[in-house]
Amino acid sequence: MGLIWSLIVGAIIGAIAGAITNRGAAMGWIANIVAGLIGAWIGQGLLGTWGPSLAGMALIPSIIGAIILVLIVSLVVGRTTKK
Repeated sequence: MGLIWSLIVGAIIGAIAGAITNRGAAMGWIANIVAGLIGAWIGQGLLGTWGPSLAGMALIPSIIGAIILVLIVSLVVGRTTKK
């Protein structure tokens, strides 16, 4: 049951990051889940585990980490498609 909650919270975090950066429209649910889970790992690694927590993920650092990840990925993908 914990894995399902992690996937749901990861999807929500990824969707929030995509909405904040205005780059979430092209992302599907799988990309949102991946961005949310990896973003949570990045955010908690850089900022710690402060703030409210859900499914073992600190929400504020996780959202910040997902925003960073979405921006980096969109920059890399944007550069490769312009060539």
